[in-house]
Amino acid sequence: MNTIHPKQFRILAIAPVTRGFGFAVLEGRDTLINWGVKTVTGNKNAKSLEKVEELIAHYQPGVLVLEDASAKGSLRHPRIRRLVPQIIKLAKAGKVNVSLFSREQVMKVLIPDGQGTKHDLAGIVAGQFPEQLGSKLPPKRKAWMRERYQMNIFDAVGLALAFRWTT
Repeated sequence: MNTIHPKQFRILAIAPVTRGFGFAVLEGRDTLINWGVKTVTGNKNAKSLEKVEELIAHYQPGVLVLEDASAKGSLRHPRIRRLVPQIIKLAKAGKVNVSLFSREQVMKVLIPDGQGTKHDLAGIVAGQFPEQLGSKLPPKRKAWMRERYQMNIFDAVGLALAFRWTT
């Protein structure tokens, strides 16, 4: 693997969800170079692994950041709890370092008092990258509304920022 100058250090963050995963690529201290949502159907874990492998090959990150689905209090679906270790294994096979953050750790790093909602977190992330993500921030949802798929982008960028701000 090529050595990346610290100013050009790449972070690939993956946020697995029911329909696929959100992803974000940060380079250097504050450059968001790509973000999005990858949707998968059929064998979701196998297809997700294929797409993560493509992202790793394309961006050649210095670190892959994931939510710690096995953390105490995690309410992640069993399928995602099985997927995260598979992604870790894939990254390590490609000689990519892996860093895990629980949802609580991300909240504590990005929200001053550590308390807030997922939408609050998304607002902070959008504030860090207003040109790229400001227009993608969905309105706050009501209890009966379904979460918009764009929120997965904010989860991924939040993971990347949590890594960046703690290293």
